[in-house]
Amino acid sequence: MRIREFQKSDAEALVTILKLNKQYAYPEVEGSDAMLRVSRCPSALFLVAEEGVRPIGFVKAVYDGSRAMIHLLSVRPEFQGKGVGSKLFDAAILELRKRGAPSVSVTVTDDSAGFWEERGFKKLPVFLMLKMLDE
Repeated sequence: MRIREFQKSDAEALVTILKLNKQYAYPEVEGSDAMLRVSRCPSALFLVAEEGVRPIGFVKAVYDGSRAMIHLLSVRPEFQGKGVGSKLFDAAILELRKRGAPSVSVTVTDDSAGFWEERGFKKLPVFLMLKMLDE
């Protein structure tokens, strides 16, 4: 397995991973077009784990010069529990540190909170709220 930067040809496979993990609720934010926008954003970090030439997971994060946030980490179900998510996490943290991030936060669900707590994250008393701008 290797970790590399996102390529345009990854988008379809990554959407499939999101759908398999029930993380594909907002195509405008998570779909192929959004992935291409993220890949062109200088403040974004978009890494893909691949086995052979097949994408098996990815992480998206952003650092704005003050705060870093991991927006999404997703791994194909058959590769979960095999260290892929941990390696993506480690690669993202390494890059965010290189960029100067003093801390990092993450958006999680109750189902994934344990993964993040094992890596030293603490729950905060905040809510993530969303407004689609075309509403």
